[in-house]
Amino acid sequence: MRRSLKLAAVVLSGSLGIASLAACGAKSTDNNTSSGASSGASSVKVGMAYDIGGRGDQSFNDSAARGLDQAKDQLGVQVTEAEAKTGEAEADKEARLKSLVSAGYNPVIAVGFVYQAAVEKVAKENPNVKFAIIDSASDTQPSNVTSLTFSEQEGSYLAGVAAASKSKAKHIGFIGGVQSELIKKFEAGYKAGAKSVDPNIVVETTYLTTPPDFSGFNDPGKGKEAAQGQLDKGADVIYSAAGSSGNGSIEAVASKGKWAIGVDSDQATQPALSKYKANILTSMVKNVNVAVFDYIKAYKDGNPLTGVKNFDLKAEGVSLAQTGGFLKDIQPKIDAATQAITSGATKIPTTPEN
Repeated sequence: MRRSLKLAAVVLSGSLGIASLAACGAKSTDNNTSSGASSGASSVKVGMAYDIGGRGDQSFNDSAARGLDQAKDQLGVQVTEAEAKTGEAEADKEARLKSLVSAGYNPVIAVGFVYQAAVEKVAKENPNVKFAIIDSASDTQPSNVTSLTFSEQEGSYLAGVAAASKSKAKHIGFIGGVQSELIKKFEAGYKAGAKSVDPNIVVETTYLTTPPDFSGFNDPGKGKEAAQGQLDKGADVIYSAAGSSGNGSIEAVASKGKWAIGVDSDQATQPALSKYKANILTSMVKNVNVAVFDYIKAYKDGNPLTGVKNFDLKAEGVSLAQTGGFLKDIQPKIDAATQAITSGATKIPTTPEN
């Protein structure tokens, strides 16, 4: 049976004391083997620093957590997890990463673009430690940092095709958690996909916060309010790319009997959202778990991934969930759009058109 222990109760190697790492919200998972895992504990110790919302957000962080769990179960690696806090300072992110390094974790995986500056700084200070950052890439990051990125605009394009095809009002919505370059990729693809079906369709757009306020990824109340506003304007399909804030959006949309589109994980299958599954048209799944597992496996095998590793539609890095079977009647449109993207015939914008 798998057990989770606060690091305050675990003996750690390295120069950092237990109390310091526990103060950063970290917890360690003991190493048991399961089918496919080698016998005995691996010497590889993987540290994961979550974005706000953490494990249990039913979305982005949970997808990363599934990859970590798979690596633990199948590869036998030791793991620990560190949680972020809403409204924290840049120094807090740096301290979290330094704590993992000092406790002997290598590689260290940072979940989310908000870690970019912290990862660059801590990686430069620790050239013998490998780092991965999800959803961000920089020309200035050191060689011991690997970027795990996704073609969110491609999956979102398919979500737009689905939304426009299902909308009876010819009026749909997009809710972004934080107005950032990353989330604009979701918006751009969604709008382009919708307009490929109906050039005259109306697309409402709402962002919950702007940097440096990243609470838009962890405020279901704001997501619910934004969705209610779009519903009041006539939207009957709403796509939210907003982390756990999107949970509130889904609730609002379902209460009105309209269609919601989830993000990152197949949200119709998430425990906290399953009661709304009859109104979740699909989810734009970002297979962060695949990227996390592939990165850890490559490191354990002695062939670490380097530079920027992008997971696009062709590589099944993004996809549309089929739970509920609500796409069956429009599947030919989805398939045609998929073929056009993977063949290179259709290029998807990464910035929204005005």
